[in-house]
Amino acid sequence: MRAGPLLLVLACLAAAPARAESCDALTARVIRVTGASLAGRAEPGAVFRAADAERMSLDCRAPRRIVLGALDREPIARFFALVGLAAQALAGADAERAEILARRLHQDSLLASAAVQGRDGRLALRCETGPRADSLAGLLTVCVVAAERGTILHRKAHLPHKARAG
Repeated sequence: MRAGPLLLVLACLAAAPARAESCDALTARVIRVTGASLAGRAEPGAVFRAADAERMSLDCRAPRRIVLGALDREPIARFFALVGLAAQALAGADAERAEILARRLHQDSLLASAAVQGRDGRLALRCETGPRADSLAGLLTVCVVAAERGTILHRKAHLPHKARAG
C-alpha cells in the first residue's frame, strides 16, 4: 500500500516542468556559442567581452535577454552575426535567420528613428539606433535578444505560431 503514494509523488515530479537553466549554465552556453569571453558577473547575469560589440550583457531575470551594443549607427556586419549567435545561445534560434532579422530590424529602425521589434519562433528581437540617454548612452545601435516562452505552449497545444490564446 505504501507504493501508491510514492508512485503518485514520482508521477507528479515527472510531469512537472523542467527547471529553468541556471544562470551559470546559460552564461557558459553564451560563451561557447558566441566565442565571447566573460568580463564579469553583474547579478543577476553576466557581462562579456566580444570583438564585434562594444557591449554584450546577459540578464538572467525573466524574460532572459542579451543586450548587444555598438558605437556606430551602422555597425560592421560581424555585429549582426554576433546577434544571431546570441539568439542561438539564448533562444535556440537559427543563427543565420536571427542575423537576417537583426539586419532588417536595424534598417527599419534607421528609417523610423525608433525601436523596432520582430519575432521568429521563440526569438524576440528589438533593435534601435540613435543617441541614448539611459545606461547605454554612447551606443548608437542596440539590439536586445530575448526568448519567449509562448511558442513552446503553442507547440505543445499543436497551434500555429501566429495563433492567439483567448
